[in-house]
Amino acid sequence: MGQTYLQLRLDLASALSGFLDPVEAHAESSRWFEEGLGKSRSWVAAHGDEPVPEEVRRQVSGWVRRRRTGEPWAYLLGWSLFRGRRFRVTPETLIPRPETELLVEAALDVGARLGVDRCVDVGTGSGIVAVSLALETAWSVAASDVSAGALAVAQGNAEALGAAVAFHEGSLLEPVPDPVGLVVANLPYVDPEDGPTLQRELAFEPASALFAPDRGLQLTTGLLAQARERGAPACLLEIGAGQGGELCRRALGMGWPRARVHQDAAGHDRVLIVL
Repeated sequence: MGQTYLQLRLDLASALSGFLDPVEAHAESSRWFEEGLGKSRSWVAAHGDEPVPEEVRRQVSGWVRRRRTGEPWAYLLGWSLFRGRRFRVTPETLIPRPETELLVEAALDVGARLGVDRCVDVGTGSGIVAVSLALETAWSVAASDVSAGALAVAQGNAEALGAAVAFHEGSLLEPVPDPVGLVVANLPYVDPEDGPTLQRELAFEPASALFAPDRGLQLTTGLLAQARERGAPACLLEIGAGQGGELCRRALGMGWPRARVHQDAAGHDRVLIVL
């Protein structure tokens, strides 16, 4: 009898432990079975003694070879979940992070309090923010990105999920027609000098979507200025740890009346809100 699914599960966890923390390896092996193979824990418990088809074994072996190099699981899989929805991701887009849900929640709250009817997601990437806001509000939603490849992925995600989003290729707010409405963005905010200290998986994500000059602040500062000039009622930005104070000072210096920072569960600066 060939390898069973239960043996495959154990062998996979062992292989992943060769380059991941054992706890991470166990959790990731569960994800591979559930997300990659469509086999839940209950299925494995009931059918674990069934033999694994050769094509499945080859697929898993290929995944292990790629994952060993540091390639993120989401790129191997081709999609990632955000707010319970499946978004296609490619090496031209960032992989969705749970922290970005804080940005979406803040946008929903601020947008409702201000009574906005439109918004724009700047630097949309795979489209997770724009699509989520389009599906969860009655707003007219636009999105921009400098990357044609990322825009193609975002547009595909919008179509697959039934979200009405107007996409524009270009830098920041430049390609977006007036009125822009509420401005929301998860722009690159990592200091390039921090690159060597980052986890190796990040080397597979687009550097242009991670790093920004001026200690990671250049693009967010530029967008704050553009949003103010274009008469946006508010601007909400996902930011990096420790960036909140400086960005608040810059926003107030541009004439924004108010600026505040929301922190994530770990106590790090995460969402800048100016209005």
